[in-house]
Amino acid sequence: MQKPIALIMDQSVSSTVRTAGCTALALALCLGGAMPARAETIAVFTKNQGSPIFAALRSGASAAAKTLGVEVIQYLPSTGDNVVEQNKLVDDAIKDKPAAIVFDPVDFTKAQGSVDKINAAGIPLINVNERLSGGSIVGFVGIDDVALAREAGRYLLKALGGKGNVVILDGPDGNRTAQGRAQGFRDVVKEFPDVKLLAGKSANYSRATGKEVTTAFLRAYPQIDGILAANDPMAIGAVDALKAAGRKAQVVGINASREAMTLIKSGDIVGSGDYDAFAQGCLALEMAVRSVRKEAVPKEVMLKPVVIDKTNDAPFDQPLDKRQCPTLASVAAQ
Repeated sequence: MQKPIALIMDQSVSSTVRTAGCTALALALCLGGAMPARAETIAVFTKNQGSPIFAALRSGASAAAKTLGVEVIQYLPSTGDNVVEQNKLVDDAIKDKPAAIVFDPVDFTKAQGSVDKINAAGIPLINVNERLSGGSIVGFVGIDDVALAREAGRYLLKALGGKGNVVILDGPDGNRTAQGRAQGFRDVVKEFPDVKLLAGKSANYSRATGKEVTTAFLRAYPQIDGILAANDPMAIGAVDALKAAGRKAQVVGINASREAMTLIKSGDIVGSGDYDAFAQGCLALEMAVRSVRKEAVPKEVMLKPVVIDKTNDAPFDQPLDKRQCPTLASVAAQ
């Protein structure tokens, strides 16, 4: 059964969340009211409802829409990372005839059919976060996971004084983002001849699994000085395991999620690489609007890898609806 449509808490711009089975023509009935008139509507696709990463991306898109005076309709699967449902939502969006589409594929290897349909419908397509493998796009917004992991890993290893024993908590096997971060961590370890990589294992981007895998590492190795975690939930799980074992180690994560900010303030996590999905949502939405308005659009925007620590955490330690969107002009000036 289809889950109810929910309204995003954004009073100054019409922004709706839509799951499969409710097209724009039926939306008035779904919401129990009349359809509002609208000029420019941007459809935004994200991978799932539960991840704070994609919640941040949606918030960024909505914030940019407010500034630019357009409507956003958020299309997201109701059951996790569901490729079949995302493909169905693409069909629904094409029927709705948005002015442009911002698209983060659930699985880039299974998105080509949907991309072909969007291209055939003549709808401008902005690719965000997970890079598509084919089709015609106006532009791409993302970050280099290898470079981000190198930056986060280098930050931790410098905090260790360039020496010591480390372990790695990897993301899910087969996940492109996780693969990039795994490579980046291992690349940077090679830069420090006095750092020894004891082990690396997938903790599936999960806090609970991060705690479990770290607990096993702590039992296997009497001296662990640093833990490189490929996302914040695993970093938090590593902190849980260290506290339970009465052990100390420096921990770094990736994503710069609000959930990690308290632990950064306390020193339990030394820093987190800024994936900045909020900014990705802002910039992708601006690119979509520029395309619709026949303005210049960059073919690619790659965000600079930055580590968030006690010195620069203030913008990240607040609700998403309080954050300020970067603009394409401000990013280009960096």
